[in-house]
Amino acid sequence: MFRFLFQTFNYIEIELMFIILIIGLVGLLYGSLAALNQMDFKKIVAYSSIAHMNFLLIGLFSQSLFGLAGAFFLMFGHAFTSAAFFFSLGVLYDRYKTRLIFYYGGFVMLMPVFAVLLFLICLANFGFPGTFNFVGEFLILAGNFESSMVILFLVAICLILATIYSLFFFVRILFGSLLATFVRYFCDISRLEFYIISCLIFIILFIGFIPNIVLHYGLMLFFRQLIIIL
Repeated sequence: MFRFLFQTFNYIEIELMFIILIIGLVGLLYGSLAALNQMDFKKIVAYSSIAHMNFLLIGLFSQSLFGLAGAFFLMFGHAFTSAAFFFSLGVLYDRYKTRLIFYYGGFVMLMPVFAVLLFLICLANFGFPGTFNFVGEFLILAGNFESSMVILFLVAICLILATIYSLFFFVRILFGSLLATFVRYFCDISRLEFYIISCLIFIILFIGFIPNIVLHYGLMLFFRQLIIIL
């Protein structure tokens, strides 16, 4: 979209902006409700990714510099967050051999270190302040504040739904009664697993707390080229 749509079909993009924003809102709401309705934790993360990509689409077509900057941030933030999320699910599947969250519960007693890491990933997934995704989501909301308050209100509702299904996923897996008959082996995450998840979380939190590193260097060059193209 950055390479071809905005430089080749920019006038058509302006004319169809309202239709594309409606598509993005429908996809965002559908992805959030579908993630809230899933019992397979891999599908929860998959539908969460669909919702985030529609959120990114809303930022791209907000006709605002803030929205474009937020979409740029959310691309990379979602990549790191989803990678950490899917790797964490692989850690759980390696021990339980099932993806249905009904069979989980009480893992905080067996895997306290993993519980802390998964909690940070869940915070990043719904854009908690201080995470990579929060920067992108905040900028997209700021961009839509300039264009339409209705879109801003609907997007805010979807963000609340993202908070609900992320915390539901976390609480359902790590708290409650432990179903010991389904556990393959009792152990916390290995050293290699800890290093991989910690590196991803470090990037998520580092950019979340110091986003000016990307804003001052990466976005400055990016938008300079975009302005020249437009």
